Amino acid sequence: MALEYRKIERMVKGFANHRRIQILELLKKEPELSVENIAEKLHIGYENTSDHVRKLAIAGLVMKRNEGPSVRHKLTPRGESVLVFCKRLQ
Repeated sequence: MALEYRKIERMVKGFANHRRIQILELLKKEPELSVENIAEKLHIGYENTSDHVRKLAIAGLVMKRNEGPSVRHKLTPRGESVLVFCKRLQ
């Protein structure tokens, strides 16, 4: 039972940041963006964006796909569910 709680904790920590929620919303509207694209569209630094995307991926909310030298990102089904959850909280 405690193992399940830890999985939930990891997922919640993964989106417990306003920038990460912004990234999830952006990827819902525009899937397959690179970290550079995300940083430009949200007007935040590349390093910061990269860290946020990494945390979202660890939480299982974002999926990465290699495309030549760049990496593309899109929401996982869990990421979609988190966005629905966040909208209900508003």
